[in-house]
Amino acid sequence: MNAYELVKRINYLYKKSQEIGLSDEEKQEQKILRQKYIDNVKRNFKAQLDMIEKK
Repeated sequence: MNAYELVKRINYLYKKSQEIGLSDEEKQEQKILRQKYIDNVKRNFKAQLDMIEKK
């Protein structure tokens, strides 16, 4: 799942949770997807920091 699809699914689950609620399986999926997103952000941020050169 690429980043766009990940965010799209997270947003769908959030909207559904606000409108009608989520099943236990969907809540677990939402938790996993959110953690994947956070891990991606951390990894990308670390990669950017690693590219900085000290003078």
